[in-house]
Amino acid sequence: MTEPTQDSFPVTPTNKIRVAKRANYDRDTLFAILDEGLIAQVGFVLDDKPIVLPMAYGRIDDQIYIHGAKAARMLKKLKEGLPVCLNVTLVDGLVLGRAAFHHTMNFRSANIHGTARLVEDEKEKYDALVAITDHLAPGRWDETRETTKKEINATTVIAVTIEQAASKIRGGMPIDDEEDYDLDFWAGVVPISTSFGPAIDDARLKAGIPVADSIRKLTSRR
Repeated sequence: MTEPTQDSFPVTPTNKIRVAKRANYDRDTLFAILDEGLIAQVGFVLDDKPIVLPMAYGRIDDQIYIHGAKAARMLKKLKEGLPVCLNVTLVDGLVLGRAAFHHTMNFRSANIHGTARLVEDEKEKYDALVAITDHLAPGRWDETRETTKKEINATTVIAVTIEQAASKIRGGMPIDDEEDYDLDFWAGVVPISTSFGPAIDDARLKAGIPVADSIRKLTSRR
């Protein structure tokens, strides 16, 4: 195990990436991937069975927040303090080699291990709900009506402190066998990017209400 620094996570048997050139333990790199992603795959064991669920999330410093209905069985178990792992992956391109064996993807992924805990402090819970909402569209929370106490009470918020983490990153062209570079097969990269289409008004939207600033900014990203 390597010792952590203020800017990096320690390398342990749990988070060590096998291919060293793909590994990154820098905090800022990990946080940038989390902030760009939209869905976290949340894995844990429930009743001796592995479960992975896609969930919206928000981040405040080294805390990842997820939420759901209070009655959800999964959240009832998570609030007991289960170990969890989270993965957020951004796919940047298809990497197509001269041989099918060398096909892969360019990607950036954040892999996180921590322990789930129930958020009970009212301010932390409120801030977490703001973070989750604004993660989808920055500034959106302030464009919506005030959340009621009943709604907040009906929502369970789970925090996962980032205890161990690593980023795994792949970029560049395919790496073929040296003798295959003279073959007459196309090889290269097909870029992939996430884009947002024009906003579609709700059918029951009152006349004259413009698209919200947060959504206008989101859909104008390039």
